[in-house]
Amino acid sequence: MTTWNHLRAEDVTAWAELTAELARTDRTDEFYAAEDLAEELTEHGFDPARDSWALWDGGELVGYGQVRIRARHDGQVMASLGGGIHPAARRRGLGTALMDRMEARGRELAAARHPGSPVTWSVAGGIEGASVRPMLEQRGYAIVRYWNEMKRFLDGAPVQVPEVDAVLVSPEEKHREATRLAHNDAFRDHWGSGEAPAQRWADRWAARANRMDISTLALDPDGRVLAYVLAASWVPEEAYLNLVGTVPDARGRGLAHAALLRTVSLAEGFAYVALDVDSASPTGATRLYERAGFSLSRVTCLYHRAAPAV
Repeated sequence: MTTWNHLRAEDVTAWAELTAELARTDRTDEFYAAEDLAEELTEHGFDPARDSWALWDGGELVGYGQVRIRARHDGQVMASLGGGIHPAARRRGLGTALMDRMEARGRELAAARHPGSPVTWSVAGGIEGASVRPMLEQRGYAIVRYWNEMKRFLDGAPVQVPEVDAVLVSPEEKHREATRLAHNDAFRDHWGSGEAPAQRWADRWAARANRMDISTLALDPDGRVLAYVLAASWVPEEAYLNLVGTVPDARGRGLAHAALLRTVSLAEGFAYVALDVDSASPTGATRLYERAGFSLSRVTCLYHRAAPAV
């Protein structure tokens, strides 16, 4: 018999084991340490008792779910629904029951924080053939975007970083707010984007998996962040680029390209550097990454469904 609860700090080891099983079975490549998952339970704006679910079969965690919402520049409220069901516990209606709860909570959160705004439910659709896709399509979800996962494998060869009219440095705490402002400016014209609030940015900036030592900022003489590459690592062989951007008035100067190559040059000890990019990025980001030696490794998708008006 399956029992329902919410995710708690004492569950993170079981939660990490479940996400690892889902990563292997569904080929999500999303492996997390228990310490990284514990951080998710303390994020600003996230209430585990109401915004998460844990499904137990005896002493085994067989499913989990999480809901987070954010406002977009286009006036939509995005309710991101994440989670999964252990392969051995599928075809028992648990995924459907979990989605029902997550959708309802997403609408509730949106009504409380952004009353009157239209709500869109958003769910990762994985790679082609992912088992979640038929379930989502049966519920009225449709693919709205494709994402290119790209990798640059490291062979130890020297990486030449081009000279640019900016200072390239690794981020420090003093750069946190300036980088947040640069990120909000850089992504203002990107599909699905919204403001990064200061508290949530602080959570992201302080995350355990961050690798500020190999991240790069491009600064002007006054210390303004013009471009940034923020790296992290969840598994030993991979340096993952969480965020890459250039503020609009500094585009076309090669700053992101130089920052990328500086980060690649610092990623000693990793097998490869990886990132995900919107396949329809308005800044032509895929070409930027190809110029920096990255190549396509796989394609994933994102599903949306507009929540019916109440």
